Amino acid sequence: MGPETSDDAGIYRIAPDCALVETADIITPLVDDPFTFGRIAAANAVSDIYAMGGRPVTAMNLVFFPACSLSGEILREILAGGRNVLDEAGVCLVGGHTVEDDELKYGLSVTGLIDPGAIVRNATARPGDWLILTKPLGTGIISTAIKGEMAMEESVTEAIRWMTTLNRSAADLMRACNASAATDVTGFGLIGHASEMARGAGVTIRLRIGDIPLMPGVRELIADGMVPAGCYRNRDHYAPLVAGRDAVGEALLPFFDPQTSGGLLIALAPEDGRSFLAEADVQGIFARQVGEVLPQQSYPIVIA
Repeated sequence: MGPETSDDAGIYRIAPDCALVETADIITPLVDDPFTFGRIAAANAVSDIYAMGGRPVTAMNLVFFPACSLSGEILREILAGGRNVLDEAGVCLVGGHTVEDDELKYGLSVTGLIDPGAIVRNATARPGDWLILTKPLGTGIISTAIKGEMAMEESVTEAIRWMTTLNRSAADLMRACNASAATDVTGFGLIGHASEMARGAGVTIRLRIGDIPLMPGVRELIADGMVPAGCYRNRDHYAPLVAGRDAVGEALLPFFDPQTSGGLLIALAPEDGRSFLAEADVQGIFARQVGEVLPQQSYPIVIA
């Protein structure tokens, strides 16, 4: 598997029953604390492996660091934060590479393993499937507010909690419940990633806006102008694919918001979806049904 359907990771078969799952992701700081930034970046990078149904096993640090303006202690804290999440995920850090740069950036290249018969793609949703989301939205808007010193403490705490939460448990349950398709919701926002799922599978996805969970304070921050440029870029690009609502209005901005370390968007047959939601409740995994898959219509996305 390569980039043809904009899937979350590449997959290369190395044996009849084993394939590599490979990805890389790099971000700029979203919070002031370097240790927390490292944790967020690592959780964000390994998420692509989980979205494919794989098990992450090794990682390499990718660091772009302004050594003339920041101390080495900051770099040590960032790497320690990344290592903290990798240890939680059971991933072995095997090395990395550092480049001196004017802007701080950190991420990881991650390799996972998967049975080729158990791959969960983003382009295989089926009409009738339920769509389930495993984290609320709003990290891009809240991160913008953090930089502008406009974010409420409750919103910051909530955003950090979600961005440092691994998608491992949700991915394990997704596999157990026979998911037909999945992706993680990151830089293209919910509508962008749902559009990729719909176009790849030749279906239409209906999103029920009233059922989509948002982090606290997101609507208020939008009203205060705390909207990242990436949110507007996503809207400009994906709005022509949306039917049913005013796609360029303020009401849909949270659903174009670029997420960092967002949740999984999972398509499951209704009986499997009910099982997923019931077991998620037992295990304490956040999960909400946010829509369903329809036969292909004129638009990839319908807003209800």
